[in-house]
Amino acid sequence: MRLLSQVIISSEIENTLLALEKCRQDESIVEIISPSIAQNMEVEGENQPAAPYLHRTATEKETFSVVDAKLAIEKAYMASEETTVIILAANAFSPVVQNKLLKVIEEPPSKKEFILITPNKATILDTIRSRLPVTVLSEQKNKEVLELNLGQLSLAGVYAFVQTHKRTDAKAMKHLVESISKEAIASQNFDLDAKTLSLFSNAFIALDVGSPPQFVLNTLLLKLLARKKR
Repeated sequence: MRLLSQVIISSEIENTLLALEKCRQDESIVEIISPSIAQNMEVEGENQPAAPYLHRTATEKETFSVVDAKLAIEKAYMASEETTVIILAANAFSPVVQNKLLKVIEEPPSKKEFILITPNKATILDTIRSRLPVTVLSEQKNKEVLELNLGQLSLAGVYAFVQTHKRTDAKAMKHLVESISKEAIASQNFDLDAKTLSLFSNAFIALDVGSPPQFVLNTLLLKLLARKKR
């Protein structure tokens, strides 16, 4: 792992941040992260003084806003003698936020590196992937079997699957959404443009802000059904 511009896909965001911090040589690090991640990082570093080279900011909400993207851009254009690594970490980045960051990622100021950390590769736009290398951290966990045939997705199938998961909590639903996104991409049965990819990031965002998991799942599958190739 290196402190170079990239997208890192990891379900253990806090551990990934700590690993990146340990890679530091003479760089300064700016972290802009969601509140829940920041809270977990504070617990990890309890009673330890903040390192002078590390500047950590928690966003106001769980999801990055355009205001947070502007803050990252402002940090990128601040003059510095040493290399500054700007790390953005969240469960999902909306297409609007990614598009806002696109220019500074494509043409970063001198001595600036951008690292995005998120658990789901499917929510990263192709325009970002084409400009930053994507690093998928290997994780030792068994692949879950998705009891939904996305290749033959139907209205009846959506209803039955949603009923099966009517008591699934938000945390488990995030894993389910991630599995659905991977299966949808692998099936090649959907129009996977920016609008379709935004369905998955919007599902993560909805779960983060407290939307009922069953409603999020139902909405995602119905919209995905509408994007199915005919």
